[in-house]
Amino acid sequence: MLGGLAAAGIAWARADDDGPVLTPVDHTGLMQEVARQRGKVVVLDCWSTSCPPCVKEFPGLVRLAAAHPDRVACLSLALDYDGSGGLADVVPPVRQFLRQVGADRVVNLIATEEADAMYAKLDLASVPAVFVWRPDGSLAVRYDDDHAATVLRRPFTYADVDATVNELLAAAAR
Repeated sequence: MLGGLAAAGIAWARADDDGPVLTPVDHTGLMQEVARQRGKVVVLDCWSTSCPPCVKEFPGLVRLAAAHPDRVACLSLALDYDGSGGLADVVPPVRQFLRQVGADRVVNLIATEEADAMYAKLDLASVPAVFVWRPDGSLAVRYDDDHAATVLRRPFTYADVDATVNELLAAAAR
C-alpha cells in the first residue's frame, strides 16, 4: 500500500509527528483495514477538506471515538486527491484539518486513488458519507445523500450515526 508512495518522498505523519497519523490506502487497503477491526462496531467517515458539510460533521466522528475507545473503531477516509497535481499536494491541508479537530483517536486514512475512482468503488455519488458496520463485519447502514433523501428525508448528521452505533452496541451487549 505505501511502498511506491513512500519512495516518492511523500511526508506521511508518523506517531512521533505533531498530530494524528495519516495512512495512505487504496480501495483494497481500506477494505482490509475495515476487516481488521472486526469484533468492534466500525464507523467509516468518507470526507474531503473541500466539502463544507464534511468539515462541519467531522467533529462528530472525533467525539464518537472518544466516547467508545474500546468498542468502536472510528476510521476517516480523506478523498481529497482528484488526480490533478500530486497526492503529496493534498496531504498538508488534510493533516492540518485533522490536527485542528484533534483526530488522534481516529484511524485516519487518505485515498491514494483519485476521488472519482474511489467513489465508484464505494458506490458513492459524493461525500459526505458514513458507513457503519456491525461487529460481525456486516454493513448496518450507509449514510449518504441517497439514504438521507429516501429514508431520513433530511440531511444526516452524527446524531443519526450515534443512534445507530448505540443500537449496535446495545445489541452486542445482549
